[in-house]
Amino acid sequence: MAGDEGRFGRLGEVRSCWCPEGIRPTVAKQQVRQYVYAYAAVAPALGQMTCLILPYVNTQMMNLFLQQVSREFADYFIIMQVDKAAWHRSSCLKVPENIRLVHQPSYSPQLMPVEHLWDEIREKHFYNRIFKSLDQVEEQLNLGLLELLTEPERLRSLTFFPHLRIPV
Repeated sequence: MAGDEGRFGRLGEVRSCWCPEGIRPTVAKQQVRQYVYAYAAVAPALGQMTCLILPYVNTQMMNLFLQQVSREFADYFIIMQVDKAAWHRSSCLKVPENIRLVHQPSYSPQLMPVEHLWDEIREKHFYNRIFKSLDQVEEQLNLGLLELLTEPERLRSLTFFPHLRIPV
């Protein structure tokens, strides 16, 4: 498995978009700094993932997330690839018995399959959008995560990196 966190909020990002020739599109840009964080762990070979939306990224939230992963994949012994964020290495981190964390090399986000999930959700659900509240951000994030949860083949194609494949 691979696990990561992504920040989603009301600080909008303007991206190019299609419009008829001769028309200049207008897209609003939001400057409100409010965020929620999506925690996700993918099992690419199974085409499955688990996720939580939490208010912060810290050791306490990571402990909650690891408990969730442990419960959802209780029948498995999980080796989870994570980056070297402080909350992944904290002495207060409580790693469940059926999970072992493996830290990927520093400064190598290209090795993290979950980054592709964040890119996909941002592209399909967040760019060029204005949200009136953080609740609307959470609703949109839920839609994006649910879409991926219900499409195992798409999830697999986004995340099944060669270094996660075990030769048979």
